[in-house]
Amino acid sequence: MTTHQNLADTAPDTEAARPVLTRCAEAETCADPSSVMTLLADSAGTQGAFTSYRSTFARGAAGAPAHFHTRAWELFFVIGGSLQVLVGEEVKVLGTGDFLAVPPHTPHAFAAAPGSEADVLFVFTPGMERFDYLRLLGRVMRGEADPAEIAASSEQFDNHYVDSPVWRAALERSA
Repeated sequence: MTTHQNLADTAPDTEAARPVLTRCAEAETCADPSSVMTLLADSAGTQGAFTSYRSTFARGAAGAPAHFHTRAWELFFVIGGSLQVLVGEEVKVLGTGDFLAVPPHTPHAFAAAPGSEADVLFVFTPGMERFDYLRLLGRVMRGEADPAEIAASSEQFDNHYVDSPVWRAALERSA
């Protein structure tokens, strides 16, 4: 399984950053019944600069419940469709071409917008090792792992879940 490839033909034995290329055909994917996550570049491959993955959500697919990160910004770029997003205490709908940057400590959540599919590029900066977290999410969604493992990993993956009455109400309206 190849998740990324350094573009330099010869790698000098230094800490210099090198370009990262992830070929679509070689990228690892994590799928569950309503979404597919394509793992593009994890923190180890970018010297901690960023982590990136792409998620495609089926119509009506849940994304992530309300949560925040303490160390990283989370960037969203909507490639296609529409994404419903909680940012703090506001719910917004992002459409194709929209970009959102959520700073650390800001509660946020996301799901495919009502009646829509969504194709979204996610970037965390600085990077954090998230691919094991995404793999765990896929296993939980497929019923292969206990959801308690997600709660137990909150510090390791800097993913802290919170209650959001605003987000719960938005999901109820869109159901």
